[in-house]
Amino acid sequence: MTVFAPVRSLGLLVALTGTVVSLAAGCRTREAPAPPVATPTLTLNHSKAPLGSPLEITYSFVVAGNTAFDQKYRVMVHVVDADEELMWTDDHDPPVPTTEWKPGQRIEYMRTVFVPVYPYVGEASIQLGLYSTADQTRLPLEGEEVGKRAYKVGRLQLAPQTENVFTVFKDGWHPSEVAERNAAVEWQWTKKEATLAFKNPKQDTVFYLDLDNPGGVFNEQQQVQVRVGDQIVDTFALTPGHEILRKIRLTGANLGSADMAELRISVDKTFVPALVNPTAKDPRELGVRVFHAFIEPVR
Repeated sequence: MTVFAPVRSLGLLVALTGTVVSLAAGCRTREAPAPPVATPTLTLNHSKAPLGSPLEITYSFVVAGNTAFDQKYRVMVHVVDADEELMWTDDHDPPVPTTEWKPGQRIEYMRTVFVPVYPYVGEASIQLGLYSTADQTRLPLEGEEVGKRAYKVGRLQLAPQTENVFTVFKDGWHPSEVAERNAAVEWQWTKKEATLAFKNPKQDTVFYLDLDNPGGVFNEQQQVQVRVGDQIVDTFALTPGHEILRKIRLTGANLGSADMAELRISVDKTFVPALVNPTAKDPRELGVRVFHAFIEPVR
């Protein structure tokens, strides 16, 4: 009876040996992970941002050695809540196309975005990637991967919208409108002059004015002026078809000591769609289209 034990042991040894050989062969044939093409980092001007407020984001990519990009890749930016549910995106083309990135080079730029008024407050994570617009393929990066070559690069505390400076769109504004294909894009047209009233922070502030004129009526520029009381705090030219963001610095002296302060936005020319287009039925006087008008005290 005992003579059969060595035979069973030998069979087990052969089986184990075959398994080890198979595993080793599998390890040899498995492809090595692709090396990262760059190391991304992200910094925010505020770690806490109320809903609807502006946020300045600085992106940085350090290109890996011997890396060459064969096409223009797009930057993927996803903001997710504590349950990893996607809230909004800020995908964009880097100002320097990836086809011009060089090994060892640092690519750095800043973008100003406005936090959407989303039904969530609390901690959010920012995930980043690089993807091809041709086939959606994502590139490997150096960092904390959260899946599918998306990398966690920052955290943000979202606060209630009530923490913003109380603001009223007073005289000279038309009702809000929303883009047909993107409900997140909202604007208000001004008349020739529009007044914005707000609770006076009584300190230095920045007035963010995000606006455009979609064009199609006149080709010449509009001259835009911003005043606080009798003080002109900014003047600039607005070219039809170009959205711009003005960051207008206001001092505590500009705003005075009253509990409420007012800004007036005026333009040198307006138009009435019904008068310039025979098929249009819009009788409103339109000046400029304002996407964001936001008062932020300097922190």
